[in-house]
Amino acid sequence: MGLLNIFNFVGYFWIYLILISFISALLFYTDKQRAVNNKPRISESALHFFELVGGVFVILFLMYAIRHKNRKLRYYIITYLILTMWIIGLYCYLAYC
Repeated sequence: MGLLNIFNFVGYFWIYLILISFISALLFYTDKQRAVNNKPRISESALHFFELVGGVFVILFLMYAIRHKNRKLRYYIITYLILTMWIIGLYCYLAYC
């Protein structure tokens, strides 16, 4: 059994999601700290990019855990649209593969 047999696509996918979630959480928390301290912020488009590539789950959790950006309707809507896309994508992958 080779290493590739052990870490198949699903294994790599979970590792990817963990890494991108960690990076997303770090960026989101940093943006919160910069907002509190009146320092230059991380752009919303950068945060949305990291949501789109897989960090949406941790960012959605952090929106409420650290109370950051959960009152901005536009940010909220875009985040939930990205979450919906991820859920549909995962459902389609699991249902048809």
